[in-house]
This record gives sequence, C-alpha cells and structure tokens, in this order.
Amino acid sequence: MAPKKFYVVWQGLKPGIYASWEECKVQVTGFENARYKSFSSLKEAEKAFHENPWKHLKAKKGKSVSLPLSSDTIISESVAVDAACSGNPGLLEYRGVCVADKREVFHVGPLEEGTNNIGEFLAIVHALALLKKHQQPTPIYSDSVNAIKWVANKKCNTKLERSERNKPLFELIARAELWLQHHSYQNPILKWETKNWGEIPADFGRK
Repeated sequence: MAPKKFYVVWQGLKPGIYASWEECKVQVTGFENARYKSFSSLKEAEKAFHENPWKHLKAKKGKSVSLPLSSDTIISESVAVDAACSGNPGLLEYRGVCVADKREVFHVGPLEEGTNNIGEFLAIVHALALLKKHQQPTPIYSDSVNAIKWVANKKCNTKLERSERNKPLFELIARAELWLQHHSYQNPILKWETKNWGEIPADFGRK
C-alpha cells in the first residue's frame, strides 16, 4: 500500500491542503502557473502552506530567474510593491520599486475610499502587467498574504462597498481582474519576510 500523501495547492482554483491527488488535480488542471506539491504528513503540509511556495518548489528548467530555496535570501533583481492608506477606507496609494536600487518604477494614487489590501492587490497586478509588457520574468515581492492569495485566485475579494467616490478605484479593480483572467505570467510572487528583513523597499514610510 502506498504511503499517504497530502497535497498543498498554493496557486490553483482553490488554494488549500488536499488529502488525495484526485482532489488536488481538480484544483490545478488547466490552471495557469499552478503551484502545488505533495508532502508525507499533514503537519508538513500545513507548515508549507503558510510559507513561501518557492521555498519548496524549484524553478522550471530554462528560466532565467534563480530562486532561493530559503526565505533567508532576498533576490535583489526583483520588484517590491506596497500600498499606503490613510484610513480604512481612506486615500489610497500604491507603488513598485526595484529592490536592487530602490528606484520607483510606478506610483498610482491617491485614490478615494480605498483599503490597504486593495492597494496591495492592484500593485501586484500592475507589476505583473508591466513586467509582462517587457517580457521580464522578474520576481515580485509583496508583504500582503491576502493580496498574494487574491492574485492567485484572480479575484479582489474585498468587502468594501461601492460608492460614487470610489468608482474609479473599482474600475481599476475590474481591469486588474480582467487582466489576470486573460494573461499568463512566469513571475514568481513572493512573500516579503518583514520580521527577517525589515520593511519592504516599496514601503511609504508613514507608519
């Protein structure tokens, strides 16, 4: 009898932990850039699910990006994104910077009646679209677990209510979701380890 395995799906139809390959297969088959791996125990799977997937996955053969297997290593040739929101909801800004030299590559806002999670989501998609345009498989760092999951699910899962004031923001959200639904990408989206590395380079410094 084959040993029991547990399957972690970081990026698929519904990220989570599955007790059989059949359940896992449903989540990843046909899903662009699905990220998943099997583990020999539930404890290992639960731990891995809450960690950076690239700590457990190897880069695909032929890719120019060298990914660390340890979350102790920062990839300098990468883009970091972050958002700042004065209030919840409040005036929202988001931006992306090159990690190597802290050069700002885009800055959007302020936008009325936004939330930090929305800004983080939009920032990741903005970076993906920009890098795709230039055909660069550069990794993207975000310190928002929620935003990373929203991008993986191709859906901004906000509970923010629509209003006339935040109509432009929801138009950006719709554009971002549409982009995710119609484009594939090779850029690893990595969790910035704030506890180990300090504030993300794209931080607005307003805390």
